[in-house]
Amino acid sequence: MAGLELLSDQGYRVDGRRAGELRKIQARMGVFAQADGSAYIEQGNTKALAVVYGPHEIRGSRARALPDRALVNCQYSSATFSTGERKRRPHGDRKSCEMGLQLRQTFEAAILTQLHPRSQIDIYVQVLQADGGTYAACVNAATLAVLDAGIPMRDFVCACSAGFVDSTALADLSHVEEAAGGPQLALALLPASGQIALLEMDARLHEDHLEQVLEAAAQAARDVHTLLDHVVRQHVCEASVLLGD
Repeated sequence: MAGLELLSDQGYRVDGRRAGELRKIQARMGVFAQADGSAYIEQGNTKALAVVYGPHEIRGSRARALPDRALVNCQYSSATFSTGERKRRPHGDRKSCEMGLQLRQTFEAAILTQLHPRSQIDIYVQVLQADGGTYAACVNAATLAVLDAGIPMRDFVCACSAGFVDSTALADLSHVEEAAGGPQLALALLPASGQIALLEMDARLHEDHLEQVLEAAAQAARDVHTLLDHVVRQHVCEASVLLGD
């Protein structure tokens, strides 16, 4: 990451955060009554919406049904206004297909699919504004939506990005930090067990620094878990009040 000074001599980043500090996270569950589960999240200026339907019968050919577990279907899209560049195809392009595949792999590792054989779970995620950490925001929004749908999971699945600048690991990269290039990775973690659901790296990083960057992403994911757990507990309390419990 060259050009713009991403880390000052005092240890501050462009947006004033410390190396391991998360951007502000705000989230809500149950934002769509029509879906089985839904959630909205803001991580810094990155905003994502997730809706979940299911478990339900397989749509289309019954040959797709899995006899021992549920089929997890994930679709990703981004709003045409989500970035400074206007997109002609907000979904269905190569990036969207790759993101959908990554989300499917992530949630296949977290959802207890064996409890719902021969059924299907649909997860739809849309990015409304992209300012770095898109995959992480999608995972975190989808986790809340899956929990809102009451679908059993092994654990929360929490995600965060990390990069490496001036011998320092940076957590939760902004768009400016991502655009500067250099080593960066995205991590999806099941916090209770420490199991990695997905790990992706976009550039080469010397093995001497890998553990440092990986731990920065893992610690950030654990911090995200603390925040998401609070959102879930708050949502349950609000729902209990509405039901009169």
